[in-house]
Amino acid sequence: MKAYNGHRNYNAWNIALWISNDEGLYRFALDCLKRSKGNAERAARLFMQSFEGDKTPDGVPYTLLNVKLALAGLND
Repeated sequence: MKAYNGHRNYNAWNIALWISNDEGLYRFALDCLKRSKGNAERAARLFMQSFEGDKTPDGVPYTLLNVKLALAGLND
């Protein structure tokens, strides 16, 4: 797949966009990172286990890899 706005694909970009720009998701993601001591893999697993939705508001499914990439971007 082609890169999309600096991300690996549209879905990865979309998830990163939602997590970075929705205050509730952003705070939740930061909490997951804090509880995981900055480890994006563990934080993504915690996010996926604890989050009540399975898709972004515009229908892109959350996947472990794309959430991990989004959370790793918050660690930078």
